[in-house]
Amino acid sequence: MVHETGYYDLLGVSPGASQEELKKAYRKLALKYHPDKNANEGEKFKHISQAYEVLSDPKKRNLYDQGGEQAIKEGGMGGASSPMDIFNMFFGGGGRMQRERRGKNVVHQLEVTLEEIYKSTTRKLALQKNVICEKCDGYGGKKGALEKCSNCKGKGVQIRVQQIGPGMIQQIQSMCQDCQGQGEKFNSKDRCKNCNGRKVERKKKILEVNIDKGMKDGQKIAFHGEGDQEPGLEPGDVIIVLDQKDHPVFQRQDHNLIMKMNIKLVEALCGFKKTIQTLDNRMLIITSHPGEVIKHGDTKCVQNEGMPIYKDPCERGQLFINFQVEFPGKHWLPEHLMFQLERLLPPRDDVMITDDMEEVELSEVEVRAKERSFNREAYEEDDEAPRSGVQCQTQ
Repeated sequence: MVHETGYYDLLGVSPGASQEELKKAYRKLALKYHPDKNANEGEKFKHISQAYEVLSDPKKRNLYDQGGEQAIKEGGMGGASSPMDIFNMFFGGGGRMQRERRGKNVVHQLEVTLEEIYKSTTRKLALQKNVICEKCDGYGGKKGALEKCSNCKGKGVQIRVQQIGPGMIQQIQSMCQDCQGQGEKFNSKDRCKNCNGRKVERKKKILEVNIDKGMKDGQKIAFHGEGDQEPGLEPGDVIIVLDQKDHPVFQRQDHNLIMKMNIKLVEALCGFKKTIQTLDNRMLIITSHPGEVIKHGDTKCVQNEGMPIYKDPCERGQLFINFQVEFPGKHWLPEHLMFQLERLLPPRDDVMITDDMEEVELSEVEVRAKERSFNREAYEEDDEAPRSGVQCQTQ
């Protein structure tokens, strides 16, 4: 039994969520609350990353399920990695040393339909990115005119002292806003007018994203060196993460497709012909021959009509069809014709009735009766547990 569900609630999943569901939930939330996109949600991003770090590790997850967050702390398993390290490992950004040599990777989520993944397509994505200023070649101003920043004395950081209690002070270090952490800057007349001394300028970039047949939800497409440029650093990558939309008819399961098909009772017993429109707009005729009885809940498959296999699109998975048999309503057949139908159906089982048996009638279940039964069961379960807090008093 799960002791507490705080981490699951943060990711918006149930305690029984699979690793795939955890990955998908973290991916969406991390992209939404990443500091680059949402500067005011740094604390939320940190908590989301911590929750994913624990739940994605089977040992940590088991410990958390047994004893909650306190068990994680006492077990010495808590929060070893930084939120950015988790994010970069998840999206392929690399570690700290790589970030020192290269610029940051930029991650974008791209919503795609099941049809696009089935048939392949090319999508154009417009991005704004930093590029080295063409006017000053990334220098920021007139060559040789750099001066030490008077605000931070060339350190690039400012230290502010703040009192946090009686006799207690705290030193807070932050980047110098005047020189943007560089420790030196140009005066206004020597500063590049194009980039205002920032060394880079914002430009629009159109990327053509090729979505190949059989790609999967969450698959990453990397554009190497297309990230923000910065003087002295190799540009990072732009990483596109595919986010597959739900489809009204088909569900994808690895290389296979799954769908439901409603059939009438006469079709289940006597055969049918049904059409299915595929994701590439072909029409398939599904045939069940007379005598091939299909029961409610039966699943049949059509070979080679599932999803194309990535990098081997000539091969496809299977299409699974789950049949839902629609039974007729009450009094659909006049009573005097029932005996004719019964003659055509397999014989019913005979029941030996004795004098000590009681005969009862079936009736419809009322919604209120269901609710009363449910509430009574819940009340009985509560009686088994120790009571605390406010008690109801009998008048």
